Amino acid sequence: PTDTVYGVGASAFTEEAIRRLFFVKQRSVKKGIPILIADERDLGKVAVDIPAIAEGLIARFWPGPLTLILPKRKDLPPSISDTESVAVRLPDHEVAREIIRAAGGTLATTSANLSGHAAAQTASEALDDLAGAVAIVIDDGPSEGQVASTVVDCTGETMRILRSGPVSMEDLQEVESL
Repeated sequence: PTDTVYGVGASAFTEEAIRRLFFVKQRSVKKGIPILIADERDLGKVAVDIPAIAEGLIARFWPGPLTLILPKRKDLPPSISDTESVAVRLPDHEVAREIIRAAGGTLATTSANLSGHAAAQTASEALDDLAGAVAIVIDDGPSEGQVASTVVDCTGETMRILRSGPVSMEDLQEVESL
């Protein structure tokens, strides 16, 4: 469970686990796997050289349904993304954050559904799509947010919205103009 939709996760620092995540999701290896962090202090475990615009977005929207594309640490497994960047989010959901803390503060995580299928809103929906492919399903009731996170690329001169979601363009632009 997260504050957006149900997710499926694996160790963010284990190449084999990330490859398994791609396999379970039937996801193209050209699409990176986002990393959820338990607390803001965990950001440095996966990203470096945080741009000023990202710092403003973090201050305003984390924890919450905003995923940021940031420069990635060199010691992350190559399969997490085939670029020099990584998607990172701090969810606003205590059960998710406790699970991530128990895993060391980071989890490679994506929506708990097969690629191309609707995102799971409940544990039973996640299990319907991923039955037999995941070790455990944690049921914390229906997802709070019902919509996948907004994704913003912060690696260029200006931020770029890659996926619309709960955080609106207007809200993002308020931070950019500060």
